[in-house]
Amino acid sequence: MQFTWDTMTFINLILCIVILIFGILGYQRSKSRVALCVGVAFGLFGLSHLATLLSLKDSLSTILIIVRTAAYLLVTYALFLAAFQVKK
Repeated sequence: MQFTWDTMTFINLILCIVILIFGILGYQRSKSRVALCVGVAFGLFGLSHLATLLSLKDSLSTILIIVRTAAYLLVTYALFLAAFQVKK
């Protein structure tokens, strides 16, 4: 495993971590599943950025496709929840 520096991938990783933390904090404070789903999705995106920085992108390509697809589906689900949320 070798670390490959890429500024844009590193910035994306940091931003994914920040969004994950805010998603978790948002869920803890408001019990909003939307915030949690978005945070977890960006956590998954962060894993793919980390794999890229660690030069594992090629050897884990199938797994990363699954991880990224799951992340996009989580964001889609979160937006569905936000769009069709029943007001009490």
